[in-house]
Amino acid sequence: MKRWLPPLFALLLPLSTAFAELPDPARFSAALELGDIQQAAAWLDEGLDPNFEGQLIGTGLMIGAWEGNIPLMELFLARGADIDRANRFGETALMLAAWKNRQEAVRWLLAHGARPNPGKERVWTALHYAAFAGHARVVEDLLAAGAEVNARSTNGSTVVMMAAREGHASIAQRLIDAGANPALKNDYGDDAVAWAMRQGNYDIAKLFTSTENFAALARQAAENPPAPPVRSLQAPDRVDELLRKARLAEMAGKRDEALLIYRQAWEELKALQAPRKVGADKTPPAGKTDAGAKTPKALVIRAKRNAPEKQSLTIRYAESEDASADQWLERARAAEAAGERHQALEFYRRAAAAIRASAAQ
Repeated sequence: MKRWLPPLFALLLPLSTAFAELPDPARFSAALELGDIQQAAAWLDEGLDPNFEGQLIGTGLMIGAWEGNIPLMELFLARGADIDRANRFGETALMLAAWKNRQEAVRWLLAHGARPNPGKERVWTALHYAAFAGHARVVEDLLAAGAEVNARSTNGSTVVMMAAREGHASIAQRLIDAGANPALKNDYGDDAVAWAMRQGNYDIAKLFTSTENFAALARQAAENPPAPPVRSLQAPDRVDELLRKARLAEMAGKRDEALLIYRQAWEELKALQAPRKVGADKTPPAGKTDAGAKTPKALVIRAKRNAPEKQSLTIRYAESEDASADQWLERARAAEAAGERHQALEFYRRAAAAIRASAAQ
């Protein structure tokens, strides 16, 4: 028996060492986004920096805030994570929780000392993110915690401009009641009135200016109609979950499984576009189409993690020259039909890129 002990220990040692191996950013992100608290604790026990940043969102505390996973946030804060640390895009855990409408996470962070105001001028804040995304209850929590209602972003844009752009009238009114100044201009010379008018949110523009000035702006808009407004939509949690599963499958080398999940995510995103209406309450009869309707060709997702006013999810139509997402989808299908699974997977990934507000950048 004694003769076998050294070889046995020699075999166990590499296994133990492998278990203790700390993660790379991709593995860290995938595990924590799926809520693997046990693995996170094991890594921290092995010496992982509590402020280690994953590939996509940021630190473990930030991932917990993004997912609304309070036990995960509790774990990392207890191990020494910086609650006000910003990721490489300048976002804090509070900003990420506000963007994702994780109200309990927002309240937890505020209760544990997270600052609603970064302490320096011209930076994006959690209140910018909440107002842009239309999360009224989170806006209330942040205002109650002392968030600066006239905070200026890196390009000088104000919080109320976010609400004006996105058509969140009740939030715009709440911000005005809290002392927001709609006349403040950003670096491009725009104010909240300009953003509201440009997006066709005339009811909000009326809140910001006199009756006479609004009448003049309305006449100008009638004479020179602005381009159709581009609305911003967040990817639903269901799509986020599919993309997490796809990344995890890729990491495990299950490319066929990942390919199917990416395709499912793409189909669900396309389904977000409701059928266009012919009239106030009519749809085209079977076999006919509305002469003025456009055929959706691709879903285009644009996101800049530190510029929420530029984050958007829009439909491109057949006559649009910008059909890159559609081209990637067509290439993916062609590659799949040719049996080139690896190439098809890459094309599907490109078509589904930046589904998250921060992932592509």
